[in-house]
Amino acid sequence: MAKLTDEDKILRTKIILRLKELRQSVTNNQTEFANDIGLDKQLINSWESLNNERGVSIYSINKICIALNISLKEFFDSPIFINEPTIK
Repeated sequence: MAKLTDEDKILRTKIILRLKELRQSVTNNQTEFANDIGLDKQLINSWESLNNERGVSIYSINKICIALNISLKEFFDSPIFINEPTIK
């Protein structure tokens, strides 16, 4: 697998922040959120970890959007994607 560029890491961080934001708007509990959208809790946990080099696929993001009744546009139309996060 190719090493992530700095730009990739910034985008991955923004996606993680948006996923956490959406999950926390429903529940603070990863297990409950995973059950609600039909995914494994460990998968949600790995997505929310900055140590995960793989990130989240657009297909998984779309599945979450469908479960939350939002569009992909709404997912990415967030101030999170405008501001530069700190890479950790």
